Amino acid sequence: MEKGEKINAAVRDLFSSQSLAVLSTQQQGRPYASLVAFVASNDLRYIYFVTPKTTRKFANLTANPSVAFIVNNSINQASDFHQAIAVTGVGEAEEISGPQRKRILKHYLEKHPYLEEFAKSPTCGLVCVTVRSYYMVKNFQNVMELHLSK
Repeated sequence: MEKGEKINAAVRDLFSSQSLAVLSTQQQGRPYASLVAFVASNDLRYIYFVTPKTTRKFANLTANPSVAFIVNNSINQASDFHQAIAVTGVGEAEEISGPQRKRILKHYLEKHPYLEEFAKSPTCGLVCVTVRSYYMVKNFQNVMELHLSK
């Protein structure tokens, strides 16, 4: 298996085993981080999450679509230094509307069925992050990169 394929498989495994990501946004040079329930597209090019349109994160990504997010499997134990994996994704976020919203929302709710009422609320936006790059850290210091071409 090629290095890129190994990273891709590790990212896919991590994303399927985890429900939450920490999303980083910014506005006027001020960073902000928040938890989001996410799902990835099958090809890992897109990350989707739902958020109320009245949140700071939504205002931030509307003003500046550049975002980063991190997903990890740490358990807050000493073993994390040798066993945990963390993946940071970097890309641009935009709200999804129109006909594709229904299809993507269905995919999102397959992973998070307990969020159906929240996700279908007219006050919430479905956000898509188009990922440019992933950075995976294993064994606390082993960093690997996966850059996605357009």
